[in-house]
Amino acid sequence: MKDAARIGTAEGSAGPLAGVVVLDLTRVVAGPFCAMILADLGATVIKIENPADPDYTRTFPPIVRNGSAEESAFFAQYNRNKEGIAINLRLDEGKALFRRLVREAHVVLENFRPGTMDRLGLSYEVLQAENPAIVYGAISGFGRTGPYSSRPAYDNSGQAAGGLWSMNGYPDQPPVRVGTIIGDVAASLYAAIGVLAALREAEATGRGQVVDISQQDSVLSLTESAVVRYTVDGEVARPLGNDHPFVRPYGQFPCADGFVFFGGYTDKFWALTCEIFGDPEAARDPRIDTMEKRFDPLVAETVVRPLLERWFRRHTKAELEAMVGDKVPLSAIKSIDEVVEDPHVNARGMIVELPVAGTPTRVMGLPIALPGRAAAPHRPAPAMGEHTAAVLARMLGLGADDIAALSRAGVV
Repeated sequence: MKDAARIGTAEGSAGPLAGVVVLDLTRVVAGPFCAMILADLGATVIKIENPADPDYTRTFPPIVRNGSAEESAFFAQYNRNKEGIAINLRLDEGKALFRRLVREAHVVLENFRPGTMDRLGLSYEVLQAENPAIVYGAISGFGRTGPYSSRPAYDNSGQAAGGLWSMNGYPDQPPVRVGTIIGDVAASLYAAIGVLAALREAEATGRGQVVDISQQDSVLSLTESAVVRYTVDGEVARPLGNDHPFVRPYGQFPCADGFVFFGGYTDKFWALTCEIFGDPEAARDPRIDTMEKRFDPLVAETVVRPLLERWFRRHTKAELEAMVGDKVPLSAIKSIDEVVEDPHVNARGMIVELPVAGTPTRVMGLPIALPGRAAAPHRPAPAMGEHTAAVLARMLGLGADDIAALSRAGVV
């Protein structure tokens, strides 16, 4: 890392990305989540907001209230472990201040519509002139190139344009949106991977580059076999409900107190299942004694499913997991309260405490386990502009009078 990293690094930063300085211009989720991942891994992430137009997820529910203090847990979850500064990039003085910060940084992240940074006079080319090694991560609905690049987009745009929405739901019914912001999340994950790859190259060559991430591209990559089923066989993926396109039994099955996922479709797993439920002869039934026979839709629906439902309905989700879960792919379909309280999820560190409005609040953790690295307490999301003076003093050497003048001018 260059010497400037030591200037820009926040005190107490630790982890595999310690020393990496990220300027985070992103808002909402597609971008803030990427920056959060980098921050959780030890990077110094500086969230930059317009003092007159901050990230509007600061008002998103749920709101944690503690006396006179109140804070969005939604915002806090995606902006933990970051410092926060306020800069008005519409002002010339704000642009100049940002360019100075870029000289001391390694990564710039933005999720504006393509062309926005160019209009601000802060394009990649401008920033690269300030710092040739800068990695520029850009997340947008349709990417920086192509005929749709200038279109505005949200998560649902990615789900719609990437094909996933058309595949989700039940046969003979309108397609259904995936029940989470999968487009935002997928784009953030790919952005984190791309930024880390570009950082490695910048360390080796001294040259940065643009990491161009499209929500449409990201969603398309999640559609499993849909592309090759179309290009090879001309088959257009349609909603299948809880079924798989060809693997059976592999889906949702009712039990005494809810539903489970069962995926024991191979000959080995099928024989084990029949034995566990006291019916080993079912594995030798000539109608269903091979995986290929069980894949047949009619056989799966008229022979296999009734057999499984008869076995499963006698037991609860917990009983089925205890009986089968260690031997055959079977998992309870859990509601989010069950997941949050799940002992395995907690043993894996996936539910962590974060101060929100001064109140310890459980939020999702980071699903990247690095054995041997002690988990550090999570720092709260920054208040609007909370670290402006500290960051500008540390990175740029500005004194209190300099910062006060910038504040009076509306720059910070």
